[in-house]
Amino acid sequence: MSMFSIGLSGLNAAQNALNTVSNNASNMLTPGYNRQITMLGEGSAGSKGVQVNNIERQFNTYVASQLNNAKTQSSALSTYIQQVSQIDSLLADRAAGLSPLMQKFFSSIEDLASAPSDPAARQGVLGTANTLSAQFRSFDGYLQDMQGNINGQIEDEITQINNTTEQIAGLNKEIALARARTGVAPNSLLNQRDHLVSELNERMDLRLNIQDGKSYNISLPNGQPLVIGKDTFKLEARQADYDPQRTVVGYIDGGGNPVQLDESTITGGTLGGLMTFRSETLDKTQNQIGQLAVSLATAFNEQHKQGVDLNGDQGENFFATRSPQGYGYTSNSDLNLLTSIEFDPSTIDKLRATDYTVSFDASGTPAVTRNDTGDVLDSTDPNDADFVDLSEWNAGAGTGEITFGGVTVAFNSANPVADGDRFEIQPVRRAAGGMDTRIADLDKIAAASLIEREGDLDISQLSAASGAFTTNDEYQIEVDDTGGLTVTPAATVTRNGAPFTPGTDTLAEGDVVTIDGLSFTLDTLPETGSTANLDISLSDASSGDNRNALALQNLQSQDVVGGRASVTGAYASMVSDVGNRTNITQVNLEARQGLTDQLRAVQQSESGVNLDEELANLLQYQQYYAANARVIDTAGSLLDTILNLRG
Repeated sequence: MSMFSIGLSGLNAAQNALNTVSNNASNMLTPGYNRQITMLGEGSAGSKGVQVNNIERQFNTYVASQLNNAKTQSSALSTYIQQVSQIDSLLADRAAGLSPLMQKFFSSIEDLASAPSDPAARQGVLGTANTLSAQFRSFDGYLQDMQGNINGQIEDEITQINNTTEQIAGLNKEIALARARTGVAPNSLLNQRDHLVSELNERMDLRLNIQDGKSYNISLPNGQPLVIGKDTFKLEARQADYDPQRTVVGYIDGGGNPVQLDESTITGGTLGGLMTFRSETLDKTQNQIGQLAVSLATAFNEQHKQGVDLNGDQGENFFATRSPQGYGYTSNSDLNLLTSIEFDPSTIDKLRATDYTVSFDASGTPAVTRNDTGDVLDSTDPNDADFVDLSEWNAGAGTGEITFGGVTVAFNSANPVADGDRFEIQPVRRAAGGMDTRIADLDKIAAASLIEREGDLDISQLSAASGAFTTNDEYQIEVDDTGGLTVTPAATVTRNGAPFTPGTDTLAEGDVVTIDGLSFTLDTLPETGSTANLDISLSDASSGDNRNALALQNLQSQDVVGGRASVTGAYASMVSDVGNRTNITQVNLEARQGLTDQLRAVQQSESGVNLDEELANLLQYQQYYAANARVIDTAGSLLDTILNLRG
C-alpha cells in the first residue's frame, strides 16, 4: 500500500475522530446524550493503514437499569412528600386546626354549666359550635379538593405515559430500519430511546426487556405489555367500578377491551406516588376526620336528648353530619340493589375510619371486608369489635339489612342480590362535609336534665329516646330476685330489642330494658328474697338546672370515638400519625435521592461528556490529522524527486 493510501486512511480516521469529539462537545447539555468514541483498527486483509471500525456509544445497560429504578423510587417519594406535607400543615396548624376549636367549644359548655340560663353563655355555645362545624366542613372540602386534584394528575400522567410509549415504539421501528440499511445502530436514535425509557420510569415502575439485544419491550410489573416492538397498548384514566368519584388506571388490551387495574399494580414514579398517597394517607385522613365528626355529633346529640330546654321540651339533635355513602359495582346484577345506609346510634362505638366491601355468594350470604386491613368481619361473636349483625338479613331471599361498623345497610326487598354482587360502603368518608349545627334558637339548648330517678335498683346507661314521657310523666319499676318485672302504669316493654311480657318473662343481669322510650341496663338482680325499686319521672326542670350541661361537658374526656379515644385524643393521634408518615417519607426520600445521585454520578463518569477530556482529545486528533497530512506531503515530495530524476 502506498504512502498516499496510508496517509489518506489516517486523514479519514482523524476526520472521523474529530467529528466525534465535536459532536460530544456540542451535545454536552443534551438530555440523554451518551458520549461516543471512534474505534480505530488496522487496515483489513493485511493492508497497511488504519480504518474506522465503529463509532461506539458509551452506554452501560446495567448502570442505566439501576439508575432508572432509583429514579422511579425517588420520583414516587418526592410526589408523596409534596402531597402529605399539605395535610400535615393543615392538621397541625395551631391556630386553624380542629384541636383548639374543640377546646373552645367544650369551654363554652363549661360556661353554660356555670350559668345555664345566661343568654351570653348560650350564645357562646352556638357560636363555638358553628365555628367548629364550619371548620369540619372546611377540612373535608380541602381534602376533597385534593381528591379531585389527584384525579386530574392521574389523567395527566397517563396521557404522558401513552405519548412516551408511542414514541418508544416508533423509535424501535426507526432503529430496526436503520440497522437494516447501514448494518450499524444509529447512536442518536438509541440515545433518544434510552432517554424516553428513563423519563417513563420517572412516571411509573415498569419492566424493560431487550429483545435480541435490539428492540425494547416494556411491560407493567404484572406482565401486561405496553410496548412490543412497534406496537403499543394504552393505559386510560377511568372512573372506578366501585366509586364514581375516583379515577383509576385502566388497560386497553390487544382486542380494545378496557380492564380496570388494581391500584396496587401501579407503583413507583409520579403516578405510583400519587396513588399510594391517596390510598395510604388521603383516604385514611378523610375517613378519620369523618369518624371524628360523626362520633362527636352522635355522642353530643344523644346526651343533648337527655336534657330539657328552656321551653320545657326534650332536647333535639344538636349537630348534623352527612349520611354514609355506598356504591354498587358496575358489574352487579342490578344497579338499584342498595336502598339506604344509615348510622346506627346503638353501635356507634364500632364506627371505624375505614371503608368496607360487601360481597355476596350464591347462597345470598354476605361477607363484609374492611378495606384498610383486608379482614373479614365476624358474624358469630357480638362482643367482637368488628362484628357484623345478620339478624335482619334473609339469605334465602337475598334481601334485608346488615349492621356493621356503626351503620345499617338495607337492600331492595323487591330485588334480591345475586352471586358476585359487590358494594363499596363508605360510612364516614364525606361525613365531615355535612357537619352543621341544627339549633339556632338559644332557648333550644337543653342544659337541664330530662330524667329524675330514685330507688335502689342497680342500673346504668339510663337514657331517653326522642318522644319519651309522651304517654306518662312517671313510671314505678319493681324487680324481684328472680328477674320478675312490674311496671306501673302498664307500658310497652322490650328486652334487648325483643318484646317482653311483665309477669311472664324474666330479666337477667346485663339485659337492656326499654319502657316507652326510656332505656337502661340492669346491672345486678336484687338479693334472694328481696325486691328493688326504681322511680323514673320527667324532670321539673328549672332555669338553674345544669345537670345535662355538665354531662355534655364530660363528653370531652369520654372515649366516644370508636369506643377507644376521646375527641381530642383521636385528633392528636391523627396529627401524630400524619406527622410521622411525613417524617418517614422525608427520610426515605433523602436516602433514595442520595443513592440516585450516586448512580447518576457513576453513569455520567462513563457516559457523560467531560469538556477537559474532549479538549485533550481534540488536540490529540489535530496532531494526528497534521501528521497524516505530512505523510501525504512527504509522499508527494518523494514522487516529485523520482520524476525529476528522469529529467
